[in-house]
Amino acid sequence: MARRGKKPKGRPINGWIIFDKPKGMGSTEAVSKMKWMFFAQKAGHAGTLDPLASGMLPIALGDATKTVPFVMDGRKVYRFSVRWGAETTTDDTEGPVVNSSDARPSRADIEDLLADYTGEISQVPPNFSAIKIAGERAYDLAREGETVEIAARTVSVHRLDIVEMPDAETTVFEAECGKGTYVRAIARDLGRDLGCYGHVAELRRVSVGAFGEDDLVPLSELEAAAEEGMEELDAEAIESGARPRVVDFEPLDEYLVSPESALSDLYEVMLSDEQASRVLSGNPVLLRGRDAPAFCDEAYATGHGRLIALGSVEEGSFRPKRVFGGKG
Repeated sequence: MARRGKKPKGRPINGWIIFDKPKGMGSTEAVSKMKWMFFAQKAGHAGTLDPLASGMLPIALGDATKTVPFVMDGRKVYRFSVRWGAETTTDDTEGPVVNSSDARPSRADIEDLLADYTGEISQVPPNFSAIKIAGERAYDLAREGETVEIAARTVSVHRLDIVEMPDAETTVFEAECGKGTYVRAIARDLGRDLGCYGHVAELRRVSVGAFGEDDLVPLSELEAAAEEGMEELDAEAIESGARPRVVDFEPLDEYLVSPESALSDLYEVMLSDEQASRVLSGNPVLLRGRDAPAFCDEAYATGHGRLIALGSVEEGSFRPKRVFGGKG
């Protein structure tokens, strides 16, 4: 007799939390905290953010995890401060200084170089990065004292602007870039080209894909919402060491963003109830209307008030490739 699979622990909730990760918290730690707080069956994030960085870490719960690649492939906006005069092993404040200089760049000096750092550029990722070398993370090898050789790669920097220069030591930039771009490498290379060296002193991610700065939710708000829905323990339970748990998730769930909000760059197919039922069974449906495309490599379908499937449009029909079976 075949054994039944274990029932997943947690709630079958689906959506995104656009988490404003505080400085000092790791991305994996943040995902674990959100999964526990929302008592979600599964969770994942759309792009690692270093512990020393703050800002946007989109966290997907439930079926939203199926849309993670579309967010990761989207453009990202970073606001960061570069401190001139020192280059470090980690290209940020964590590592020891390896090169230093008394020279400081003027605004004009920096602006003359910005064109070289926009468009398709070649970039060597920092030695302390998550790049894999022969199956090992570069930062693990670097911490063990091994010489790390990372090949240059082509990345896209759509925009690199000076925000302000509060003092001679510091320049604040904003960069809009594509997947795989390292802001720390931009700071390192700018410092070398300017002849003064430099490293990232502060880093904040303010935008990822379809999600903007106005979508950010700080940890304090989420903790307050969790507290609002926490059970009340009697004196006996408290004395026995019992910990209260969230029993009313409505205040927390107000912060969930729908899974399809990550797909704003894709064509949306709006289905009738009958069509939605067909697609949920894995069947294609014919699209009607003058605005319906004949072909579309990537599209998503909505129906029954929610995201139904990811797929494509071929010969005027929506063909599901990945069906979303969860409720909500």
